[in-house]
Amino acid sequence: MKRLLCLPSAYLGLPILLACGLTWLTYDLPADYLPGLLLLAASATAIVWFDVRARVRVPGPALFRARQYAGTRDAFVALAFAGLIVLFCLLDLTLFPIPLLDKPSSYAVMTGGREHIRHVSDMCWVLPPIGLLCARSRWLRNALIVIGFLFPVLVIDRNRLFASVFSFALLIVLRRDEARALPWKSVGLLGLAGSSVFSVLGILRSGPLDHITLPFSAMYRALPLGFKWLLLYGSAGPYNFSAILAKHYSNTSFLINQVVPLHGSVVTAGTDIPLDAPTINVGTEFFPFLMALGPVGAVAAIFVLYGLLRWSVRRLRRTVPLFSLLIFLRIAYVCVMSPFAPQAFTWTNVGFIGLCLVMQVLVAWLPNRRLQEATGDGPGRASATAVASLSPSSFQ
Repeated sequence: MKRLLCLPSAYLGLPILLACGLTWLTYDLPADYLPGLLLLAASATAIVWFDVRARVRVPGPALFRARQYAGTRDAFVALAFAGLIVLFCLLDLTLFPIPLLDKPSSYAVMTGGREHIRHVSDMCWVLPPIGLLCARSRWLRNALIVIGFLFPVLVIDRNRLFASVFSFALLIVLRRDEARALPWKSVGLLGLAGSSVFSVLGILRSGPLDHITLPFSAMYRALPLGFKWLLLYGSAGPYNFSAILAKHYSNTSFLINQVVPLHGSVVTAGTDIPLDAPTINVGTEFFPFLMALGPVGAVAAIFVLYGLLRWSVRRLRRTVPLFSLLIFLRIAYVCVMSPFAPQAFTWTNVGFIGLCLVMQVLVAWLPNRRLQEATGDGPGRASATAVASLSPSSFQ
């Protein structure tokens, strides 16, 4: 298991294979839906096969534990970034109705400027990692962690809740003590709590599943409602992908709206997409590519995403820079969630990666206070200190 976590394909190929397996168990699939499922499974298998033979690996826990970010320029910029996100979370909760306390259906209402505020508050998932890595005081660390978990619940955003749980749990695993076993109790508790809240939020948002008329298997129908929501969410993406491939449906507008900022809506509910269940409208990360470019485009998107994942892993080598770590956490998450919904090939995701790269450059230009203290530099020599801080070690 420890070696498996170091494989980049563990965050992309294996989740796709798992989702395909869940789809096979959840539905009595029509015969013409099988090619779509096999296309996803074959692409994921090829990625795992190639990755096992490649040399790119996620660094071991020793390198992650050796890095101490608190008190560094990286931490200063990251905490300022976290403060901005917290401010927008508060604006979201004070200027607009709170879906959990008002009515669950209001989670999808983005009028009155809420959509623009949500572009920033949606990054609340970075608060737990930043709090864990960068906060010196316990109260600040706990506050950032609590806000990162609580805000998605209040706005009934299951995706952000999963992102917070995933990034926090992955950091615990990556920074574990190698002499000890994997922290299964902590990770398992986080997973159980996240899954339970996810199921409850699913019931609040969409109600019971009695009105959904998909070809569910007998095993699925026998499960409790909470498990049904989890299994439905995990399998609906490959199911819809396979259904649209079988129906030869073509539409380029959704991919264009997804990659061009503010060009149009990316919502698939209520459109002319021939979904078997209109309210179950997720379709994997590669769903828009399938509709726009066919199966070849979908497979190409899978391998491009794998290349992006490998790039993020390479940025961790040697020093594990803080903002490279945040980029990896984000890309790893969108890869894990790729069987469910588009999140990687979106302008907001590209914007987050670009923002992290800009902040890393900003860190290099900040005065190095530790270097000032060591050399006796005063305020009048701040510019010289800033130039000196541009050494390779400043990115550590």
